[in-house]
Amino acid sequence: MTSHMAPQGIHNAFPTLNRGYNNSFKPGRLSLGITVPIENYSTHAVPCMNEHLKRAQLVEQLGFSTLWIRDVPFNVPSFGDAGQIFDPFVYLGLLSGQTETISLGVASLVLPLRHPAHVAKAAASIDALSGGRLILGVASGDRPDEYPALNLQFENRSERFRESFEYIQQMGHNRPVFKNRYGSLDGQVDMLPKPTADQLPLLITGGSQQTPDWIAQNGHGWITYPRNIITQATIIDSWRSRIKAYGGFNKPAVQSLYIDIMDDPNAPLEPIHLGYRLGINPLKSHLKDLQSIGINHVAINLRFNQADTETTLKRLADELLPDFA
Repeated sequence: MTSHMAPQGIHNAFPTLNRGYNNSFKPGRLSLGITVPIENYSTHAVPCMNEHLKRAQLVEQLGFSTLWIRDVPFNVPSFGDAGQIFDPFVYLGLLSGQTETISLGVASLVLPLRHPAHVAKAAASIDALSGGRLILGVASGDRPDEYPALNLQFENRSERFRESFEYIQQMGHNRPVFKNRYGSLDGQVDMLPKPTADQLPLLITGGSQQTPDWIAQNGHGWITYPRNIITQATIIDSWRSRIKAYGGFNKPAVQSLYIDIMDDPNAPLEPIHLGYRLGINPLKSHLKDLQSIGINHVAINLRFNQADTETTLKRLADELLPDFA
C-alpha cells in the first residue's frame, strides 16, 4: 500500500496530552490494544468475565498499548452485546489500581445519556488515579431503546452531545465561566480533580450525529470502524484534509477489529462481523496496510476468537508486537 503521511501544512506531531494518549498514539505508527471482555462469547450477549483481571494484567505484561472498555448502560436484545457488564468508570477505577502502565480507553462513552458534570468528575478522577492513563472516546449513542429508560429523547442527541462535549472541556479550566443546557457556571465554583494535562483526551466515535468539519476540529482523535482498505484510506484522508483546512495539529485515527485467529498461520481473510477470520500472517499484512493508510491504533476484539484466549494473546504479542509496538 502507498504510505499516507499527514497532509502538507498540518503539524506532524500529535498534541501533547496525557501519558495514555501519547504512549498509545505515534504519528506514522500503528499500535495495538485489546478490548474487554477478553474472552469468546460469540453465541450469547453476556460474557462470563471469568479471570478478567488476570487477563487484563496479562495484556499489560505482554506489551499491548491499551485496554479498551465499552459503555453499554442497558442490555438491549436487538444490540446483542452487553460489553464488559460493569459500569465503565467503576471498572476503570478497578483497572487503574490493578495495572501500572497500560493506557485505559473507553470506546465509547454515550454522552447524551449522562450529565456531563458526572462524566467530567469521574473521568478526571480516573485520569488522576491512573497517573494520566485515560483515553476517553465519546459518542452520541446508537441504541434508541436506552433513551426511554432515562426519559430522554433519542432525536435531539446531536445537540446534547455537542453541549456535553463543551461542558466536559470547560471542566478542565480553573473556575470556568460558561452556560449551556446542562448548567451555568459563574466562576465561583470549581470541579476537582483536574485532568493530569488540564484537559482530557476526547476521541470522537463515528459520526456522533455531527458534521465532518466539527469532528475534525473538536476531537483529539477519531475512532472509526473497519472497512476495506481503499474505502478506509479515502475516509482517513478526507478527515485529515479537514484538519489541515483549519490548521490544526495532526490527530490519531483509531479503529476496532474483531478477529478469529486460525491455527494455519497463512489462512486467508474470511469476513466476520466487523473483522476477519484469518491466519496470523495475513493479519500482520492487513495491519501493515492499515498503518500505511494512516491508522494509528487498532483495538482488537476477541469475542469471536475460537482458540484459547491466553494462547491467542501470547501469539499476537510474540508475532505482531515486534512490528507494531
